Amino acid sequence: MRLLKSPLLPIILLLFLLGISTKSYAINGDKYVVNKASAENFPLASKGKTASILVSATDFPGVLKVAGHVENDLFKVTNIHPKQIKTLSEATDYVVIIGTIGKSEIIDQLVREGKIDATQLQGKWEKFTTQIVDNPSKGIKKALIIVGSDKRGTIYGMYDLSNQIGVSPWYFWADVPVKKQSELHVLSGIHSNGEPKVKYRGIFINDEAPALSGWAFDTYGGFNAKFYDKVFELILRMKGNYLWPSMWGRMFYVDDPQNAVLADEYGVVMGTSHHEPLTRAHAEWANLGKGKWDFSTNSENLISFWKEGMKRMGNTETIVTVGMRGDGDEPMTQGTAIDLLENIVKAQREIIKEVTKKPIEETPQMWALYKEVQDYYDKGMRVPDDITLLLCDDNWGNIRKLPELNAKPRKGGYGIYYHFDYVGGPRNYKWINTNQIERTWEQMDLAYQYGVDKIWIVNVGDIKPMEFPTEFFLDLAWNPEKWNAGNLDQYYMQWAKENFEDQNANEIAQIIKLYTKYNSRRKPELLNEKTYSITNYSEAETVLNDYKKLVEKANAINTKLKPEYKDAFYQLVLFPVLASANLNELYVATAKNQLYANQGRASANSYAKQVKELFQKDSLLTNYYHTKLANGKWNHMMVQTHIGYTSWQEPKNNVIPETKSIELLNKAEVGIAIEASENWWPNSAAEIVLPTYNSAENKSYFVDVFNRGTMPFDFKIIAKDNWIKVSKSKGKINTEERILISIDWKKAPKGDTKSQITISANNQNFTVIVNTKNIDLKEVKGFVENNGLVSIEAQHYSRAINSEVKWTVIPNIGRTESGVTLKPSNIQSIEISEKSPRLEYDIHLFQKGILKVQAYFSPTINFSTREGLKYGIAIDDEKPQIINFNEKDSDKTWNKAVADNIKIITSSHKIESAGNHVLKFYGIDPALVLQKIVIETESGKILESYLGPPESFQKK
Repeated sequence: MRLLKSPLLPIILLLFLLGISTKSYAINGDKYVVNKASAENFPLASKGKTASILVSATDFPGVLKVAGHVENDLFKVTNIHPKQIKTLSEATDYVVIIGTIGKSEIIDQLVREGKIDATQLQGKWEKFTTQIVDNPSKGIKKALIIVGSDKRGTIYGMYDLSNQIGVSPWYFWADVPVKKQSELHVLSGIHSNGEPKVKYRGIFINDEAPALSGWAFDTYGGFNAKFYDKVFELILRMKGNYLWPSMWGRMFYVDDPQNAVLADEYGVVMGTSHHEPLTRAHAEWANLGKGKWDFSTNSENLISFWKEGMKRMGNTETIVTVGMRGDGDEPMTQGTAIDLLENIVKAQREIIKEVTKKPIEETPQMWALYKEVQDYYDKGMRVPDDITLLLCDDNWGNIRKLPELNAKPRKGGYGIYYHFDYVGGPRNYKWINTNQIERTWEQMDLAYQYGVDKIWIVNVGDIKPMEFPTEFFLDLAWNPEKWNAGNLDQYYMQWAKENFEDQNANEIAQIIKLYTKYNSRRKPELLNEKTYSITNYSEAETVLNDYKKLVEKANAINTKLKPEYKDAFYQLVLFPVLASANLNELYVATAKNQLYANQGRASANSYAKQVKELFQKDSLLTNYYHTKLANGKWNHMMVQTHIGYTSWQEPKNNVIPETKSIELLNKAEVGIAIEASENWWPNSAAEIVLPTYNSAENKSYFVDVFNRGTMPFDFKIIAKDNWIKVSKSKGKINTEERILISIDWKKAPKGDTKSQITISANNQNFTVIVNTKNIDLKEVKGFVENNGLVSIEAQHYSRAINSEVKWTVIPNIGRTESGVTLKPSNIQSIEISEKSPRLEYDIHLFQKGILKVQAYFSPTINFSTREGLKYGIAIDDEKPQIINFNEKDSDKTWNKAVADNIKIITSSHKIESAGNHVLKFYGIDPALVLQKIVIETESGKILESYLGPPESFQKK
């Protein structure tokens, strides 16, 4: 917020002292509407009255329409309808004057009279200013003037005011209530969000059946103007300006001709997806086209088809898609000649020029380098300079291509097509929000630093449940320079405040932050009973406990929320938490059933029953969403299949995981199982050996004593030494008991010791070996080896050596903790030297020999013409190994990386002595995000798990 007059400073100080924040709950700007009156402020609503609203009849119809929305918003907040007036002469006392420069007679008059400084707006793109003018005309004490440089600038100014008074963009789409207020006062000064940094910022409604389509037909009778009225309003309230409409079986221009009329009225720029040239929907060819979708054999009919699209477009604001893919968003015929595609673009541009009767560069166009089309570009295909090159991610949020740093500027510039939802390999993902804004920021910041600022568009699937990442994407597009790795936490907080007032905003922010993190570890459609280990590293239990804590917090908040907020909370927070937690519990229960059935455990059958109950609970949660939430408003919205995938495409309906039921022996029969093993005794002939205990870690390990029959039995556990602690030394086993074995390190011998416990049950004795390592930590530095492994979270480096680029921690990104990367990203490769940027990790090892170092990264794609993104890695003073992160890229490795949401690269190193060492990670290329490092010694073995070994003890 920029202040015009220094006398305002005491007012702001007074507001501060009164505890009234000048910071907005709105995401995009400072708070300029407060609840306290002053002589300098403008009384938008006060003492039972609201200011009247004046919009010139000569302004854009869309401006007049949105002025009506603002009037309704003020009524929702104050319960008072503002009076709409048509001329200045009708105004008295306090009036809100809204208009567009050059289009509003009233605004132009105020400019001529010097009441408004038009130089701040003339020639600007989508800019608005909101300011108070004293005595603008006879009989008016103060006017609040919202002025736009163009149609959307004015509309953004109005919706910004609505946001300031407490109307969320999600008031309809997520039922966020409007906070009732009787006093609304606008602070003095010029309030503006400036111009957007990215010119076109939009969403793509895609993969919309059966969820959104079912809802739209139930609610509006289809994807018609009634439906799109809500979509356009949502986009503009979030300061977006661009839309690719629903496409599968849908025809935006044909289904309802008013769709295009309404888009033009609102000022929403229309486009069509990457495979729908010249404004024609794919379904239009299926319904209206003649012959094959093949330019080499059917060019005449295609040209005629495309001409009709251009004629229909008229003068409406549109970015015209050029190029061509195969029928139905498929690749063109194998070996498609670049010459053919270049001729297609040439023919399309002739059509555009012929129909519009304008120079070709005056019609915005874009060519999407989607999937195989990028291959044509990489092999040398080029399009004219005025066409925007729409670069794409890999459908999983990882950008495939960026301009070269030394590339000549393009008149058409560059854009990005990004995904929050996708139908395709390795699996569909469209049921629930699995997108971390930290990863979105990291990738889109990378794009912006490489000069991609013409178009940002994101596939949002059904719109719901992608509310949170969608608004973040559009806010980021407005000003990518506002958000960085250090303040993303604030976004969660501001969003929570905007949509839930000050009701537990901190806790809500944390829940959204964590549920998106947990869901991004692996998409729900990719989950199965084998994802998380139920035997190693307490992984499955940890995952379930993570979700359980969120469920408890979300339920506790829900009980305390004001009733009117509960529908919004269910949609935006509670349902994704409950449903995701339930799904993970379902698969862990399945895993336990299958393992325990193989071990003959009596508890196997109870887990089979639990799986059925959890499967039913999933349907009950969905049914509540469809029939009870907001009185059934959102029927169909959560219908996407998400359980039982076996290929990229979903089964028709959710499929319950397969479970096993076993016949139990009609007697007591003992079984023993331990942590880090799927073996069971007495079935196995191997010794029963627990993982080695390490005094630095001070962990417990479990022994399961279980029944394989129907009759209970007694058990007793005796430790050989008094420094071995047992959570329960005797008792009766009906089904099973988990016993925790730990060490009293004050009593335990120093160094390496072997001891044991004996389990006696049902006339059988089992010896369990207990190995300990009681360490003297005086000489130890850094992360300490345990069971032959060292595991390190990347942000816990011992030292960061920076240069012209700096190591930046991106909090929360990735599967476990955070990530570390180099910023800025728009740099050339760095040659390794003593001064080059590196991260150093102190480690302590108990043996010499060969080390295998696994580096866990975000699954970044080689987006440039480099042979691959590289980093260096070394132990101590050895010559750094230069690792090409992308050297072994293939369809198979890509599938695994995006499914796991991690890419692991292994290097080998040799050390000549035990003791303290330093692992050095050298930055060479930008954009690599290091999340974790796991070191395996010759005596160690990384056990099977999804998230990898938990972090080792670190002596600081």
